[in-house]
Order: sequence, then structure tokens, then C-alpha cells
Amino acid sequence: MQYLLDLHTHTLASGHAYNTISEMAKAAADKGLKLLGITEHAVKMPGTCHLLYFSNLKVVEREQFGVQLLMGAELNILDYNGKVDFNQSRLKELDLCIASFHTPCIVPGTIEENTHAVCCVMENPYIAVLGHPDDARYPLDYERLVLKAKETGTILELNNSSISPDSFRPNAEENDRIMLELCKRYGVEVVVDSDAHTAAHVGNHQYAEKILQEVGFPEELLLNNKRERVLEKIYKKKAGL
Repeated sequence: MQYLLDLHTHTLASGHAYNTISEMAKAAADKGLKLLGITEHAVKMPGTCHLLYFSNLKVVEREQFGVQLLMGAELNILDYNGKVDFNQSRLKELDLCIASFHTPCIVPGTIEENTHAVCCVMENPYIAVLGHPDDARYPLDYERLVLKAKETGTILELNNSSISPDSFRPNAEENDRIMLELCKRYGVEVVVDSDAHTAAHVGNHQYAEKILQEVGFPEELLLNNKRERVLEKIYKKKAGL
């Protein structure tokens, strides 16, 4: 399958990533991608950019090197009721919002607490993607997770970085396999993202691809060659359709 998009990447604005927007876009073009999400860590992540950065994203060209850019944020889940860094009016202004657990921002809870948090997050119309839901430090009820994604139209992420050899997220591969099997059972769409923090990693899906092949994940449920479908899902969720 030809991979045409990567929704989850970071530039040096995130504080612990190392390339510019243009460098990331050029890397995406070089790899044949047509759609790239630039999703800086939101404001509660130590070392990331100021709120003013997100307020001024309107000035960024949305096409560079023939690649369409979605400028947004990787939001931090801040409590077990699904609170995130920005209010609804701020979220509405962004092209793309991902929400994820990060240890500097929330202490891992029980399976019930963590699952309730992500289910609340997925009810938010401006949050299109649930980021790296495979981190065993935040145990989840994956059946509830997948069914809530189906109900709300939220895209579940298979995060290539989580399952790379130098990953710090424990048991990610095992949890991804559980999630993918449930997505197959319930017909829930998934996107593979690089979570790239350098230009060299943009579009790197090699570890995720191996798991997809091993579980026999159906191509019709994989969004990486369906740019228009991804844009449609983001729009429909925002519009409440």
C-alpha cells in the first residue's frame, strides 16, 4: 500500500524536536506524502511553545512542496474527565487536534479512570485522533475504547514510534495487536502515524507495517492512502455529522 499521509509530527517548536515546518514538509514530499499533520505539543507539556504560537498558525502556508499541511496540536489529557490544554474556541481554530496521555501532564490512573478519560476526550468534536493509545503505563479497556471511537468517529492511531526499538512506552506492541483485532471486529478505522520529532522520521511506518501484516489488518480500514476520507472525518466530527 502507498502511504500518502502522516498526521502526527513535531517541529522544533515542541521543544524536544529538531526540524522546521519547511524541513518536515520537504521530507514528506520526498517520501511521496500528500498530507502532513504538524501537531506541536500543547501548552502543558514542559518546554513546548506558548499559546501565542497556536493563535498565529493562520499565517502558515497550508501547502509546501506539494504537500498539504494541517496545522494543529497534540493535546495533553489533563484529568480523568477528558480535560485538555485548550478550550473549545481555541480547538475550533486548529486544523487538526490529537489528544494523548503524557506522564509530565497526568499521573496514570486505573483502567477505569484512564478509559473514562479517553472516552470523554473522544466525545469532543474538535479532537479527531487519539494518540498512541498503546502505552501500558495508562492501561485501557480496549473494547470500550474501540466502540467509543466507532460511536464518535474518532480516528485511532497506530503509533510507529511506540513500537520502535528505542520506544519508552512499555508493552505497546502487545496493546496495539489487541486494539487492531478489535478494530477488525467492529470495523473501526485506524491511521498509522510516525510521531516524528525529526525530518528523517517523517513517514516512517516500518514497525507499524509489520504488525498490520501479521494481524491481517484490512486495507479498507487503514486511512493512510485515503486523504479525502481523513479530511472528511475531521470535518464531519467538527460539524457533528
